[in-house]
Amino acid sequence: MTRRPYGLICPISLACELLEPRWTIQILTELWNGSTRFNDIRKGLGNISSAILSRRLKQMESSGLVERVEDKAAGTVDYFRTEKAIKLEPAMNALAEWALCNIEAEIALSGADASTIMWVVRRMIDLAELPRRRAVIRFHFRDDPPPKCPTCWFVVEPGADFPELCWLDPRRDVDLYVETGVVSLGAIIEGHSSIEREKERGRLFLSGDPGLARSMDRWLRPSVYAAIEGIVQLS
Repeated sequence: MTRRPYGLICPISLACELLEPRWTIQILTELWNGSTRFNDIRKGLGNISSAILSRRLKQMESSGLVERVEDKAAGTVDYFRTEKAIKLEPAMNALAEWALCNIEAEIALSGADASTIMWVVRRMIDLAELPRRRAVIRFHFRDDPPPKCPTCWFVVEPGADFPELCWLDPRRDVDLYVETGVVSLGAIIEGHSSIEREKERGRLFLSGDPGLARSMDRWLRPSVYAAIEGIVQLS
């Protein structure tokens, strides 16, 4: 069903008509963060269904926001932002800054999904700050009620581009145990709190390798927006 246009010449309204369909901005953000393959985009978005993602990507391609690149020899398909979409970056940055500084942290993080957060954490782990050996880091969410998948493991191998995210026990010796909550970890990532503050508040517990525990603020990088002045802090 075609949506009825606003019927306005207001440029903000015209932009909304293009960007309003659910998941459009989130898909652009995931592409901006480096995901190009369908499954990676879906994992980064969490609650989106494969059918909706497929439909939305086709719509965004038609509207000139996304370019679909197929490599028939390799059997792969990648999605990239077009120049039109890239020019949205200043507006998206402004929206992010406004949200971080004007929406209460508890409200902003209340709908956070554990599996989606861990997919974000996967690309925020700075491998250069980890030992040059295999390292296994176990995260356990202590929320009540617990999330669907309360425990996951990161297996970091020397020379890897990203750590391997495992939702089933990889049967490796664990170097560092991280006990936290979905909201607490989300707050650290988004700049609503810090590792030290969450430890002091009793919402983050680390045990195991002392070196990994002490250096967590170096190997777990927060969002690029976390340095913004005036971010509302988690109470």
